[in-house]
Amino acid sequence: MSEKQGNFTLLNGRVIMKHGIYNPTSDAVWLAAYAPNTSKTVLDVGIGTGGVSLCLMTHNPNANYTGIDISQEMLNACKENAELNNKQINLINANILDWSTTETFDLVITNPPYFNGTPANHHAHHGIDIAKWVKHSAARVKPSGHFCIISDAKTTDNIISALKSKNFGDIQIFPLFSNKNTAERVLIRAKQGVKTGSMIYSGTNMNNESILRSGLTIDMLLANISAQ
Repeated sequence: MSEKQGNFTLLNGRVIMKHGIYNPTSDAVWLAAYAPNTSKTVLDVGIGTGGVSLCLMTHNPNANYTGIDISQEMLNACKENAELNNKQINLINANILDWSTTETFDLVITNPPYFNGTPANHHAHHGIDIAKWVKHSAARVKPSGHFCIISDAKTTDNIISALKSKNFGDIQIFPLFSNKNTAERVLIRAKQGVKTGSMIYSGTNMNNESILRSGLTIDMLLANISAQ
């Protein structure tokens, strides 16, 4: 991230964010890099201040984006960030766990509040039941659509179990490492209504500059590795 006059940037300046109640981390960039980038409609669950959607727009600028969040304060900040980047996001102030709708999307993305500890003061979700969150989010995916999530690696089994219960297959797992021998984060994407089994990639370091600064997607990264 770089800072200038109260703002900071992601993806080496491709996305501009205002400093505020919540500032997206590299998780937002990673999730956007792993999400399928050909979808026409996208739902960002727990959109917060908009980091994931705005990063995904650099890969898929022509989709229609919708964000849902329980915190109106977060949505207000998201609206400001979208305007700062000359982008449009349809914003919904609701709780995904009881959102009453029949609307579905080609792609649902989420960077859930899986963390525990001292709750933040912006009235957003905190320490949620990850399986319940995934089930409610995945229910908004169209047939043959995709679901994509980033989370703590410790939640992997709960996420996969929840996706299986919602008839998702082709589950692709991409671990992210820091300086430990075990994964710190995990990226998971899956397709609705297919029976294909799971795949685990070798993953990469969380500080991979080709993703965080150069703006490569993970599919591009994998293609480059295969070509070597």
